[in-house]
Amino acid sequence: MLTFLGFAMIATFLVLIMMKKMSPIAALVLIPALFCVFAGKGAHLGDYVIEGVGKLAPTAAMLMFAIVYFGLMIDVGLFDPIVRGILRFCKADPVRVVVGTAVLAAIVSLDGDGSTTFMITVSAMYPLYKRLGLSLVVMTGVAATANGVMNTLPWGGPTARAATALKLDAADIFVPMIPALAVGLLFVFALAYVLGLRERRRVGVLALPGQKAPEDVEDVEGDLVGATAGSADQSVSAGSAGSAGSAASGAPAGPSPAAASTSASTPADGPEDGPDDAAEDGFQGLDPHRPTLRPRLYWFNAGLTVALLAAMIMELLPIPVLFLLGAALALTVNFPHMPDQKARIAAHADNVLNVAGMVFAAAVFTGVLTGTGMVKHMADWLVGAIPEGMGPHMALVTGLLSLPLTYFMSNDGFYFGVLPVLAEAGAAHGVSPLEIARASLVGQALHMSSPLVPAVYVLVGMAKVEFGDHTRFTVKWAALTSLVVLAAGMLFGII
Repeated sequence: MLTFLGFAMIATFLVLIMMKKMSPIAALVLIPALFCVFAGKGAHLGDYVIEGVGKLAPTAAMLMFAIVYFGLMIDVGLFDPIVRGILRFCKADPVRVVVGTAVLAAIVSLDGDGSTTFMITVSAMYPLYKRLGLSLVVMTGVAATANGVMNTLPWGGPTARAATALKLDAADIFVPMIPALAVGLLFVFALAYVLGLRERRRVGVLALPGQKAPEDVEDVEGDLVGATAGSADQSVSAGSAGSAGSAASGAPAGPSPAAASTSASTPADGPEDGPDDAAEDGFQGLDPHRPTLRPRLYWFNAGLTVALLAAMIMELLPIPVLFLLGAALALTVNFPHMPDQKARIAAHADNVLNVAGMVFAAAVFTGVLTGTGMVKHMADWLVGAIPEGMGPHMALVTGLLSLPLTYFMSNDGFYFGVLPVLAEAGAAHGVSPLEIARASLVGQALHMSSPLVPAVYVLVGMAKVEFGDHTRFTVKWAALTSLVVLAAGMLFGII
């Protein structure tokens, strides 16, 4: 009964948010509360919720202060050189923009924290997607999938959990997996290229203010109009072609290409983006004249960020404490006057509230799943459903199960609750625990878009994308990426 209720609760949640019948916060709270009553344990709902909130409170605190910290770093201009470099590479070609998103997300993911990756990636790429009228779910999907592959780094979490659960060395798990993970990352880049081609067909190749339209980009459809800087008529035509292409190809609807055509019609020798242009896009992260810039403190902020990330990797203090201290120090040094500090906190309050609200709402969902025993019954049912003849192939089974289980469960639940059972079943048929542990990592590309991952709410919140739209677009590509990693692992004899 609990097994059925668990799967039914998850399915109901996903269907309602993807059909936009409920907001994620409402669905995360009301659906588990209802199913808790169906399970006959409504009297214990309060205990389950409090327990769930207690477990996720450190995560919520970390995200709150991480948003404030990296928001401040964006305000003061720490990431402006990275943004300029990415934009120089991307120009106004949608293919380069989408590939650049994947590359940037992969590079920033080296710090092992998904929230950090998404804040930096969205802050850098969001204005460009808005200007060119590209689909924002392409940005969130590519960023989440690239981060999911990189999330397998030993300091990222899953590898350490697998090593702890099976009493193995994390290096023995991760190092042999590098070739398979590299193939997965290359697949993400190839996927980004394909999605970029689709976006190019939809909106054409435009030019931003102060840029010339790329001359080396071929017209992939033969009927697109490449908008050159200073030609308003051409840019309007490209915008119209993009709208028609979106309807014909079924590509995810992005912001109107009007913004891109407007910027393309600016003379090539015109002024760079100023505050008015940034305000029109609803984002001022790339405004080179914003009053919050602190160029004289650049190296202080860079050093502080490097020290913070190093302390995270070395686990000198709990991550929430590190971000709390870092945010307080950055705020005090960069904005010593009280009114400026209040203004900066207020500027990021919207993101903080949205993300913290999502995390605490997710605590209801996870609290009910765990407290009622639904998770345990679901896992036991799945493990029990494995045919006896699949025993010698438990590594493959583990890899396949890691996709749905890490999507519907937290990493803690999967690695500490299910993985030991799978490893024991594999050992009975001579399958090494190391192979089981490596196979358990392949589902991380899909896991990073799970509604139980707090960082995904940072991604969709900052990108102003509906969670249901992100899920509907990303899940298929992320699952395919995970299967590519699994296939590569088997091909190389790693799994």
